[in-house]
Amino acid sequence: MYSNQRTLVRPVQCSGVGLHSGKKVNLTIKPAPVNHGVKFVRTDLPHKPVIGAHFRNVIDTSLATTLGTDGVIVSTVEHLMASFAGLSIDNILVEMDAYEAPIMDGSAGPFTSMLLEAGIKAQSGKRFTFVVKKPIEMEEEDRKVALHPSDTLKITCTIDFEHPVVNRQSFTISLTDSLFEKEISRARTFGFLHEVNHLKKNGFARGGSLDNAVVIDKDKILNQEGLRYKDEFVRHKVLDCIGDLSLLGMPFIGHIVAHKSGHALNHALLKRFIDQKTCWETVHIPAISP
Repeated sequence: MYSNQRTLVRPVQCSGVGLHSGKKVNLTIKPAPVNHGVKFVRTDLPHKPVIGAHFRNVIDTSLATTLGTDGVIVSTVEHLMASFAGLSIDNILVEMDAYEAPIMDGSAGPFTSMLLEAGIKAQSGKRFTFVVKKPIEMEEEDRKVALHPSDTLKITCTIDFEHPVVNRQSFTISLTDSLFEKEISRARTFGFLHEVNHLKKNGFARGGSLDNAVVIDKDKILNQEGLRYKDEFVRHKVLDCIGDLSLLGMPFIGHIVAHKSGHALNHALLKRFIDQKTCWETVHIPAISP
């Protein structure tokens, strides 16, 4: 981990469509000063309202992670947030001219490449980190997500679908910037064809296509290019988890263990985490090679 806070060297821009809205959106990511954190600005609205990327501002987790304050929202932010967290970027201003972030290719890969191309620089402010001291767990029926003490940031994720293409998959990684880029960032969101059709009929997934999601039929993947990783499905769940838990507002050292978890349960864990003050402490970590 890094001992100093980090931001971008220069701004970067991209355009795309929102997965659920289908609306075009222009997105600009700008450097920000020490202790700024990650904030979103809706440039299409009067007075350009600002929303902090923090779990207390999460207002919906049904289909994606949506942030909102005073009636203003930004949605589907988890892939972008995962890129910031995965590359250890602390201070960023994100400008959007629509309410939903662009889905790009369904992964965090395009965002990660943009950020690396822009360059990342150290800042003068110290970087503080939550250190998990005692286990914290959220469980709902057969789904669970927990944080355990660890010397590094480690993630273990398991998914289990009664489908011949997916089945049960498990993946563990000790997260570093380079491993995030190579092993996690390019894993795409996925869905089953019957679910996608149902969402479209009900006004969702308007921007969804084979260009930005892995779509699974009864016994095969419909994308002609196939998978990017043999276990791309569980790796994408790791990506989502990184993005969701980054809304704690500060990095942490601990072992995330997720079993069939999703946005809602990840968010619930953050609320429990911050309330259980005996289970963690905040420290300034000396520099360690990424």
